[in-house]
Amino acid sequence: MGFARTCSVALVGVEGVVVEVQADLEPGVAAFTLVGLPDKSLVESRDRVRAAVVNAGADWPQKKLTVGLSPASVPKSGSGFDLSVACAVLGAAERIDPQAIADLMMIGELGLDGRVRPVRGVLPAVLAAADSGYRRVVVPAQTVGEASLVPDVTVIGVRTLRELIAVLSDEPLPEETLRGEPDRPDHERPAGRGLTGLSLPVAGDAWDGKSRTVDLAEVAGQRGARKALEVAAAGRHHIFLSGPPGAGKTMLAERLPGLLPPLSPEESLEVTAVHSVAGTLPPGRPLVDRPPYCAPHHSATMAALIGGGTGLPHPGAVSVAHRGVLFLDEAAECGTRVLDAMRQPLESGHVVVARASGMMRMPADFLLVLAANPCPCGQHGMRSAVCECRPSSIRRYRARLSGPLLDRVDLRVPVQPLTRSELTALGNAAENTETVAARVRGARDRAAARYADTPWRTNSEVPGHVLRTRWPVASGALSEAEADMERGALTARGLDRVLRVAWTVADLAGHGCPTACDVRAALEFRTGVERGAVHSRGRP
Repeated sequence: MGFARTCSVALVGVEGVVVEVQADLEPGVAAFTLVGLPDKSLVESRDRVRAAVVNAGADWPQKKLTVGLSPASVPKSGSGFDLSVACAVLGAAERIDPQAIADLMMIGELGLDGRVRPVRGVLPAVLAAADSGYRRVVVPAQTVGEASLVPDVTVIGVRTLRELIAVLSDEPLPEETLRGEPDRPDHERPAGRGLTGLSLPVAGDAWDGKSRTVDLAEVAGQRGARKALEVAAAGRHHIFLSGPPGAGKTMLAERLPGLLPPLSPEESLEVTAVHSVAGTLPPGRPLVDRPPYCAPHHSATMAALIGGGTGLPHPGAVSVAHRGVLFLDEAAECGTRVLDAMRQPLESGHVVVARASGMMRMPADFLLVLAANPCPCGQHGMRSAVCECRPSSIRRYRARLSGPLLDRVDLRVPVQPLTRSELTALGNAAENTETVAARVRGARDRAAARYADTPWRTNSEVPGHVLRTRWPVASGALSEAEADMERGALTARGLDRVLRVAWTVADLAGHGCPTACDVRAALEFRTGVERGAVHSRGRP
């Protein structure tokens, strides 16, 4: 009788659970039994592991084989257990020393020819291993950079099972390893393209497969919308862009990530872990250090946007956009239930998806950008065009964006069509991304200094009660906002959000606290009604 054990990690959302993989060999009819709540892809590992072991030059034990995954109460999914199952079997068969693998963490899929293939979620898996006290992990060679982000962990990258057997048995490395043969093309995935097909350009880098960067200077005119974009970046305020087709709403949204500061080391690990689980890490870039940008199609389902799917839930677009920007173009065309499902993560910064097979909590602290036309034809309210939509059609179209959802959006910005002079002007160059981003960093630094002894860092995070009592505004500055609340134009949540935006406007202007003019600007952003505050103070 032979017995051996090693370890792997089961991912539940973006969190890992250490799983002990045990292999037991007994005399009897040759059979391979896998227990411990495996899913379909994990059950199929029996055939993958058997073929990989034989093609790696090892003998498959002709005995009754039982492989257990403990704890048995945790559902296990995916092909990342293949490597640990193979080594546990070889340890039980005494092809390798069972003691050499007892405290080794292994993550990787096996091909039938014995190659070790990369899997999703390596970073959160190694983080879970480190938290449990494991200091040596074996991962596919293609994911060594990702696994090496975890400190105090020795990472062993292997390309084949034959190579791993040689390393564990202190034998000469196989010839293909010594020659350094390149990886096969089937390991590769188009950069920035995840399993769900979501487009994930990273600020400041090539996006959408094109070798060019986007700059705010390319946006002609739109002084008020550009100012709103700056305020949104400085305070992490959600923004709604409303205007006719071709006015520049998408151009503005695509340039918002470039205004955001780089991610801190802790934020980078959070974002990278989510992208690792979602399978959206670009090749050659194991660490995401810039705010991500996610722009799903307006036909995206609830599972694609919020998270879910069959079996254990998978991260959705709101989690992929964590610490970055989620852009919903043609928002009025999105499903009403899908849009309203975002109300909870907008408030809490995370999403909890419950299924019969388990519950998963995923981070979802993103900056939301909504864009929509004013009516189905897009010409309502435009002086230069005639709207042919019926009033009832316009009401139904606008009602798709519910009041509770819009109440959580701080900035509502009308984007007007460009005039010929604005589009063809040559001597009035607009500010570029670098210039505006510098002002955003200055405003973020002022807010961070103000909240240094608190858990908050940006104005949008501070609860309204704390902001009103601990950091009061100038005397009489809120009188106009309070009057709007009395008339029913503002809710209590709306007043708090006006106050937060006013602090952001004050930070950008270098004021010690919001003045009446700052509050007036915040009210204009909130209601979309011009009050002589934004455009008189806007920058070109």
